[in-house]
Amino acid sequence: MPVVIPRLVLVPGLGLDARSSRRLRRRVAADVVLLPGMGRSAPVPSLDELATRLRDRLGPGPVVLAGHSQGCQVVAAAAVDPRVAGVVLLGPSTDPRMRAPSRLAGWWLQTAVHEPWWQVPLILAQWLTTGPRAMRALWRVAAPDRIDDRLRAVGVPVTVVRGTRDRLCRADWAAAVAAAAPVAEVVEVPGAAHMTVQTHPDAVAAVLRTAVGAAAVADEGGRASGVSP
Repeated sequence: MPVVIPRLVLVPGLGLDARSSRRLRRRVAADVVLLPGMGRSAPVPSLDELATRLRDRLGPGPVVLAGHSQGCQVVAAAAVDPRVAGVVLLGPSTDPRMRAPSRLAGWWLQTAVHEPWWQVPLILAQWLTTGPRAMRALWRVAAPDRIDDRLRAVGVPVTVVRGTRDRLCRADWAAAVAAAAPVAEVVEVPGAAHMTVQTHPDAVAAVLRTAVGAAAVADEGGRASGVSP
C-alpha cells in the first residue's frame, strides 16, 4: 500500500524570513510560510488570525508544521487542524518569565554571546525587511499567549527542540512545553543557542526528517504523496 509522506511547512521566528532556513532547506525539503511580523511588514492581527492565515496556506495535507522561536506560538495555535500530522517547535520563546523587560534583555544577551557572529548581517537584513513596527506588534500578540493551553488540544506528536546554550528557551521551559502536549518529547542540540535553524542545520534536519517519517501514513486511496520541493 502506498505511503503518504507529509509535506513539511516552516514558520520563521520573530522578524525572520525564508533566509533563516536556507541552509536547513538544502538538507530537507520544506515550504516556508511568511506572516506579519515573520517576514512580512503588514499589520499584525491576533494570534488566532495568524493561525488562520497559516492554515489557509497548508494545502490538502497531511503536513508536519515546524515553527521557530515565536513562530512556535502560531504553529501551536494552528496544529488542531486535521491536516496536521506532526509538530516541531524549535526554541519556543514565550516563557512567561521573560515578560519583564529586564529579564528578557538579560536572557537575550546570555544567548546572543553564544551565537556565531557570522549570522549578524543575515539576521539584520531580515529584521529590516520585516520592520521594527511589525516585530514589536508580533511580540505583543505572541508573548502573553499560553502555548501550554494550546498544546493540550493537539493530538499529534510534538517535538520540542532547544539548543543547550539557549537561554530564551531554557531546559525547564522546554520540558514544561512538552509536558503540556498529550504526546511529546524534548530534543536538545548540543552547543547550539537559539538560532538552530541557521547554525545547526544538520541536527535540525535530522529531527525534522524523523518527525515527517513518524507522521507518514498508509494511503488507503492508493495515492502516493511526497514532501514538496
